[in-house]
Amino acid sequence: MTQARGWFGPALSIVVAVTLARLVLLAFNRADLFVDESQYWLWGQNLDLGYYSKPPLIGWLIRAVTDLAGNDSPFWVRMPGAVLHAVTALLLALAAERLAGPRAAFWTAVSYATLPFVAVGSLLISTDTVMAPFYALALLAWLRLMDSRTPGWALTAGAAIGAAFLAKYAAIYFLLGVALAAGLTREGRIGWKNALLLLAAFGLVISPNVVWNLTHDLTTVSHTMDNVGWVRSDAPASSLNPAGLAEFFFSQFAVFGPVLFATLLISYVSGWRVGGTERALVLASLPPLLVVSVQALMEKAYANWALAAYFAGCLLVVPSLVRRWPRLLPASVAVNGTIAILLPVLTALAPWPERDGAPLMKRYLGRAELSREIIAVARAEGVGLIYADDRDILADLFYTGEGQGLAFAAPRPTGRPRNYYEQIYPLPQDHGRMLAVIAAAPVCDGGILAPLRAFDLSGGAYAGRTLAAYLVPEGCL
Repeated sequence: MTQARGWFGPALSIVVAVTLARLVLLAFNRADLFVDESQYWLWGQNLDLGYYSKPPLIGWLIRAVTDLAGNDSPFWVRMPGAVLHAVTALLLALAAERLAGPRAAFWTAVSYATLPFVAVGSLLISTDTVMAPFYALALLAWLRLMDSRTPGWALTAGAAIGAAFLAKYAAIYFLLGVALAAGLTREGRIGWKNALLLLAAFGLVISPNVVWNLTHDLTTVSHTMDNVGWVRSDAPASSLNPAGLAEFFFSQFAVFGPVLFATLLISYVSGWRVGGTERALVLASLPPLLVVSVQALMEKAYANWALAAYFAGCLLVVPSLVRRWPRLLPASVAVNGTIAILLPVLTALAPWPERDGAPLMKRYLGRAELSREIIAVARAEGVGLIYADDRDILADLFYTGEGQGLAFAAPRPTGRPRNYYEQIYPLPQDHGRMLAVIAAAPVCDGGILAPLRAFDLSGGAYAGRTLAAYLVPEGCL
């Protein structure tokens, strides 16, 4: 089945079957758009060359898909995720074939398609998912470049990683890996001409976003630096967070799968000893894990921040398992595949199951319902402007309230805006009468306003919080 030139058909069949199953289950997904997803959708309604917290490609993609579909329901906002990961699986498989043969190619495609982080990325649209196929294409082109030293592959690698960078700045890890491989391996020395071509293609592709940042006070760069809080912090070294480092490290067994992540750690050592292309792949994979581990130790890091490690990681791990422990591959796919099936099933069953009296997926429930209640109050009062000081609430109000003839406003920023809504949609000075959705009652003309409506927030994303709607006269707040 996996002999030369025979692996692609079976691999394609499995990847397509997995993708179609994901799309079918996605149609039954009962989870509301998460705050980031709603924000990405809004970016797509306001096409630009950059945005407050991320580069622009995800907004462009969502806009293109929803326009083509003539529908911006959650299904169409999220639909590209499963398709993009399918493309990534096949690109990595092509790279694995060149490295280790057809058997490794087949298992790379199947293993990637069933990874836990791929399962999540097929349910929720994210910048990691949009980055993935371009990062995989860049790796494939780089491996071909190391073999052939052909300028065309240098241009392909540079353009591909430039597109990945327009999805997420974490794509810069690729260039770091290429530089390390050039310095520490003979195979990684692609020549100065090819290196310059790669960088030129990269620079050309990302130039619109660079210009946008330079003309917008380096907005996205500043937000990225905010995420790496210790860079701007005067906190002493004694504030190191070893528990955060341990939490991040062990979370990677869930992100990449327990068998594959354990094998990856072994492959870093064995690949370094073998040298050659394997050492180059170690250098392409390891930097994201090391950098984010430092971030976790210095402050905090989310589990998905090192995903860039796992594209080259797949090309290290799967060939290693094929050579040394082939029986672990079906076991790994079975474990990861179970997770890949369970996650979309849970989204279709929500709000069941529950834990401690709350839905297991409460983080993704209740957002649209609250927005609809807020909009109903505004309509009943004849108010055209809704104000909120919470980014999560604003994100869903813009999405759920699209086409309702209402305007939405965030607090006026004092200093640098804290989010996209403060940057683009601050409360106007002459706002007139409006509906304020806030936690504490505002004071107007020396008196505390009475709430029009206190919202029931139990059982969803806002559980445990207090929130009410207030009719605020002109000039107040």
